Amino acid sequence: MRKSLSNSWITTVATLVAVLAPAANGVADAPPAAPAAAPPVATSLTREDVASWLDGFMPVAIERSAIAGAVVVVVKDGAVLFEKGYGYADLEKRTPVDPKATLFRPGSVSKLFTWTAVMQQVEAGKLNLDADVNQYLDYKIPPRDGKPITLRQLMTHTPGFEESIRGLITTKPPGRSLAEEMKRWVPTRVFEAGTTPAYSNYGASLAGYIVERVSGEPFEKYIENHIYQPLGMEHSSFEQPLPARLEPMMSKGYADATQPPEPFEYVSMPPAGSMSATGDDMAKFMIAHLEDGRLGSEQILKPDTAHQMHDSRTSLMAPLNGIELGFYDQDINGHRVIAHGGDTEWFHSDLLLFLNDHVGLFVSVNSAGMQAGWLRQRLFEEFADRYFPAPSTDGTIDAKTATEHAQLVAGRYLSARGAWTNFLSAAGLFGQLQVVGNADGTISVPGMLVTPAGAPKKYREIAPFVWREVGGHDRVGAIVKDGRVVRVSSDLLSGIMVFDRAPASVSGSWLTPATVGACTVLLLTVIAWPVAAVIRRRYRAPFPYTGQRANALRWSRYGALALVAALIGWVSLVMMMFSRNGMEKVMTKDWLVLVLHVLTLIATVGGSAAAAYNVLSTWKGPSGWFAKLWSVLLALACLVILWVAISGHLMNFSVQY
Repeated sequence: MRKSLSNSWITTVATLVAVLAPAANGVADAPPAAPAAAPPVATSLTREDVASWLDGFMPVAIERSAIAGAVVVVVKDGAVLFEKGYGYADLEKRTPVDPKATLFRPGSVSKLFTWTAVMQQVEAGKLNLDADVNQYLDYKIPPRDGKPITLRQLMTHTPGFEESIRGLITTKPPGRSLAEEMKRWVPTRVFEAGTTPAYSNYGASLAGYIVERVSGEPFEKYIENHIYQPLGMEHSSFEQPLPARLEPMMSKGYADATQPPEPFEYVSMPPAGSMSATGDDMAKFMIAHLEDGRLGSEQILKPDTAHQMHDSRTSLMAPLNGIELGFYDQDINGHRVIAHGGDTEWFHSDLLLFLNDHVGLFVSVNSAGMQAGWLRQRLFEEFADRYFPAPSTDGTIDAKTATEHAQLVAGRYLSARGAWTNFLSAAGLFGQLQVVGNADGTISVPGMLVTPAGAPKKYREIAPFVWREVGGHDRVGAIVKDGRVVRVSSDLLSGIMVFDRAPASVSGSWLTPATVGACTVLLLTVIAWPVAAVIRRRYRAPFPYTGQRANALRWSRYGALALVAALIGWVSLVMMMFSRNGMEKVMTKDWLVLVLHVLTLIATVGGSAAAAYNVLSTWKGPSGWFAKLWSVLLALACLVILWVAISGHLMNFSVQY
């Protein structure tokens, strides 16, 4: 794109010179204009060329990303064009990845099988995409504002559920059936159904449970009987642990290529991501969807049903990418692409279908590595640019307007996908998305939309409130209401996740520095307590206060100590949760979560009251200016932490998250 924009600028300047030169110089014939930029030329997608290209791309990419092994599959016109393993399935044994015999964990790509099963039951007349899902369940999903949810909303990630991550991935079997897992806790519906893309593992699993109930078959067996067997996917399974015949074929998972292998991962909600499969089996599934639900003589979906699944776009962030019935849109270079990505802790995958070109691309890696996300996105974009290129058709926005819009979109945003009613919502408060307006009229999203080196990418406005990555494909878009930007997202996420502007009451622009300041004041208060005592003892000085003033100071210090203890407890818990296998560790510490809720309630309410009492006592009595100032700072610090505790639900006494 950089080359195309540059050549367009040259052509424009040359045209102006051609028009103005005769008038200026009195010459009858204008000099010839510079030739227009030639449109990009597609490379023919042949087995030989894709093999040569991937053999150059993949080994370098997995080494750069510290990934142990990968599999890549390309299908075209109803057949496998290319499939190959790179690196190792087992580093210690030096077992190479075999696309036909090595199982990977495609993570949430598994959802495509769940959605396909839903559409099979729609086709059979057992399910209605627009009916209340409660009619298919043996328990109740509570309404929100009197409105139910539908299967269509589950398939487009718009049922309005908050995130549910407790025990989602563990190293031990969860010990619960799908029915028991679904009934264990129903996440709160925090958005009106159909209005807000917020990716939901619970919603996908709910759809799988509905398939189980209306079909009369356990979910894993249903997929095997109605998708795997018809397509000849003999090396695929949703079962956990794997069947004995498949277990030896399972690739090891790694944090990175320098680390020892990790245990097999168990997904507590199988329809959301428990599948294991070879690259060759994934090829069969891609072909079936590209060929109107058919592979050879087997038909897993009727053509009309397949078209309905692929062409029922929901676009809540238009003109950014939307979502179909289960597949999310990843259009590129003017070509229709539907896709799904998937991540367990160690395996990372993408499945992409170039619908109108009858081409599919699947990639999976067996390591988190350093840049697994970069590898997958880069592979997709370079594949598209090589075989399906297109000239840029982006528009331009004048510099003044671009600068104004950049400043309008700048600010802090909360992810719709996240916790809203439990203690993890506090993490969301301090993990807000930040959009920055740059001096040159571009925008950046530090910490999220970054280069492999971690530098923020720049996005230039190409249409009102739509920005394109400079030199790239990704777009950022914004929704404006009453002259104010209220929602943003990126093409990479817009079908499944959006970010709403943080209310002023919890905006990170003030909440983060205020919290840092409050923690500093509390910590210094706690540290100064024993230090002052040691100094008094050293010089045999008496405690300077008596009566009410002394009691107020002591209680304010007790409150500060309790608040510091609570904060350290919460930070330690969250750090544990997001450490390796941390979710599993935290699941065994419900008692600690409840203790922290109690401690936070006592510390914030009691600490704030004690600090207020200390302010009154300090300002009434004979105190120096520093003591008065510090009493006010301590009271403000307590109030800030109280507000964080209320907004972050650190006192709701729930162990569900």
